Amino acid sequence: MLEFVLYMVFSVLETCAMFYLALRIFKIDIYTKEIIFSSLIMAFFSFVLRNVYNYIQLDVLLQFVLLTCFLWLLFRIHLFYATIITGITYQAYSFIQTLCFFIMEQSGLFSSSSPYSINIMTFVLQSISASAAFFTAVFIGKKRKGFDFIPDKQGGKVQIHTRDKILFAINLPSAAIVMSTTYFIQNFSKLFIFVPITYGLILYIYLYHSYQKDRSNYEHLSK
Repeated sequence: MLEFVLYMVFSVLETCAMFYLALRIFKIDIYTKEIIFSSLIMAFFSFVLRNVYNYIQLDVLLQFVLLTCFLWLLFRIHLFYATIITGITYQAYSFIQTLCFFIMEQSGLFSSSSPYSINIMTFVLQSISASAAFFTAVFIGKKRKGFDFIPDKQGGKVQIHTRDKILFAINLPSAAIVMSTTYFIQNFSKLFIFVPITYGLILYIYLYHSYQKDRSNYEHLSK
């Protein structure tokens, strides 16, 4: 029972941080009740898949799908853009967490043989990663950074341009990389530095095209 409670607490913390980061990046209103509700459901499914059935990769895929669906159905974001938001959010959070893991592993605080087992250092890693994501989101909000191209209404016709297609297409390799992270850690631990670097590169591509998308929208409105 204690294992379940601890897993739920720290998983909800992480998922709330991901939601908060996602909504701040795209200047979307924060709805606390919806975030907590979604996080509880996602954490429960994660516990069952990881600890009952040991389906880690399936859990990663399901979390990706659930986050997209909650953004679509609860936050009323168009499904196409909800998928893009999910991709960027996972890359950003994975970059933060793998970088924290690398620093902890190099400091001797974490074992690369069992990076996702339930122990005190796993909870420490989750807490540090979630805190970093929260502080990043707060910084983005205070500095009024982020992107404006996500429509604030689910209905209506969506005009899909080339940059939208690029952002959507990046979700495919990014999801595969997230799912393969555990395998890479366990079998190629000496080369783990390339994991956060890869996440960082994909995140840069996401942010670059998002910036260009925002810029093109501003230029179109100014004409």
